[in-house]
Formats: sequence, structure tokens, C-alpha cells
Amino acid sequence: MDIKAYSKLVDLLQKKEIEKVKLLAYFHQKTSGSSDFSRSHISEWFLLLDLPKPNLSRIEKNLSVSRDFIKGKTKDSYKLHPIAFDLLQSELPGIHVASEEVISDDVILPKPIYEDSRGFIESLSKQINASYEFNIFDGCAVLMRRLLEIMLILSYEHLDIGKAIKGNDGNYQMLEKIVNDAKTNTTLKLSRDARSVLDDFRTVGNFSAHKIYYNCRRADLKNIAVHYRATIEELMYKSGIRK
Repeated sequence: MDIKAYSKLVDLLQKKEIEKVKLLAYFHQKTSGSSDFSRSHISEWFLLLDLPKPNLSRIEKNLSVSRDFIKGKTKDSYKLHPIAFDLLQSELPGIHVASEEVISDDVILPKPIYEDSRGFIESLSKQINASYEFNIFDGCAVLMRRLLEIMLILSYEHLDIGKAIKGNDGNYQMLEKIVNDAKTNTTLKLSRDARSVLDDFRTVGNFSAHKIYYNCRRADLKNIAVHYRATIEELMYKSGIRK
């Protein structure tokens, strides 16, 4: 877990200044193995989280009178009191252990679109948002392609027209053939906007998955994000997940 994910987990932005320092000192100790921290550490933490520049003199004054902190081993350093550390550890176990929880802002897919849908759809949607937020653009493009394919198949199944996109072996065809059918299928009845951008989503995902010298960039996804969001929301209704 990195410092930004941790910040979201503990709702750091809503905390008072000294509480922020306390929680960040705990994260520092758990992840670095060092209990001591200094003014420069505090400045670095706040900078990494894009927080307003801290008033270090005020913070240092508050640290000196707080029961949650004691003097560190080095000059002008502090550390968490063992009791404060143990209390936080009981409240926040396993911070140093990789978590499977996906924490992100709703950058590509807003929460109302995917929440209370199906577990695997919620998981994919959160991964899409998280990968975009943390600049994993190729991964985001591949995940967007995967979710699009799933939503199209679910829509065909709900409308009882799955045979239209299955091969002779009974398995679903490649996404290209599914998209080609979706653009003209009169039972599916996708909107004109959705039909016009299906290939754009598929192409970006294919490039990220298969094109050796291609690296997806933020602009590639930003240019299609609004249309992608609208298309996934439309398919939520076509698939019967939303009423």
C-alpha cells in the first residue's frame, strides 16, 4: 500500500493537522521500519499527498505537548509513543501487508454506475479507476476492453440473442465480431453514440494488450472516457442489471 492509498483508507483529509501527522508517522514506521521522523519528513508527507504546506513551527509545538509523541533518538526528531503506536496497530492491522482492496477515485466510472451491480463488475470498475488514477494506462485500457466485452455479452444473454455472437463450437466469438454485430443488431438497439465509439474502446485495449511498441497515455483514455462511461451505463440497462 502506498501513501496515497493509505490516506484514502484512513480518510486523512478529514483529520486535524496533528492527527494527520500521527497517522502518517504510524504509516512511516510500519513501512520504513524507522520510528523517528523529523520536520523534513512531515514536509515530504504533505507534499506527496498534495496537502497545503504545513506550519512546521505550530506542528512541532503540538508534538512537544502531545502524549502521543516522544522525542526520537536523533536531534530534533520525534516518534510515536509506544502506547499510541499499539492503539493504531490494533485499529489498522496489516498496513505493511499488500491489500486486495482497491481504493480509488471514480475517475473513469462513477460509483453510481457500478455499485450494487454484480461483484465482478464492481471489482473491474474499481480497478479501471485505480489504474487510471495511478498512471497504469495500458492496464486501464485492457481492463476497459474487458469490461466492455463482459457487458456486451451480458446484454446479449439478457435479451436471449447470445447465439448471434457465438461460433459453431458454442463459445463466444472474439470482441471484434461481437462489436460488429452489436453495431447493427436490431434487438440490442444500441444508441447511435454507443455504436460509433465501440471500435475506439476495442482498439485502445487491443493496442495496449498486443502492440509491442505502443504505450497508452493519459490523453488516449481521457479522449474516450466520457463516451466509455455513457456506453457502460447504457449496457447496464441493456443487460438488465439496471431497471
